[in-house]
Amino acid sequence: MSKTPDTSAPMTDLLAARWSPRSYDQTHEISDQELLSILEAGRWAPSSNNGQPWRFSVAKRGTELHQKVVEGLTGFNQSWAPAASVLIVVSVKKSEDGSSHKGNFYDAGLAVSLMSIQAQSLDLYTHQMGGILHDELHKTLTLSSDLEVAVVFSVGKKDSPEKLAEPAREREIASRTRLPLSEIVLHGKP
Repeated sequence: MSKTPDTSAPMTDLLAARWSPRSYDQTHEISDQELLSILEAGRWAPSSNNGQPWRFSVAKRGTELHQKVVEGLTGFNQSWAPAASVLIVVSVKKSEDGSSHKGNFYDAGLAVSLMSIQAQSLDLYTHQMGGILHDELHKTLTLSSDLEVAVVFSVGKKDSPEKLAEPAREREIASRTRLPLSEIVLHGKP
């Protein structure tokens, strides 16, 4: 199944091939080298003042931690995410006063973006999930009070959409869509 997007201009092949499947091959075992490569991409992401405010909690399928992270997902994420080879919980540092720091979320997003592209280069796919129980995952992972959970993303080999239950199957086979550039470029024209 091809999910190549219709774009206004060519993109690099890795970006054109990247999409967020829900159907994962539950027999695929991610290698330590593949996982290290993905984590290194996140480590070397740009960050404001080189603050590197992200922290990664890695839960490989088949481990108790993986099952606990699955329990920290909401909605139909719990139906498809268990098949992923690994679930990575991304946490961010809070400000010194204990409040959320919006810039740290931006920086963590850059890290996740680079990790997604690195995974794609290994013919692995990622899917970011906002439907999570932030406080529950914070407790499960015994994170320090200066961290807050931002997102969970899955990594694995994609599999057939027919393996999914609805509504995930319908979303899996749908065409990729994005708003046109005319709606998101507010000032100036290319």
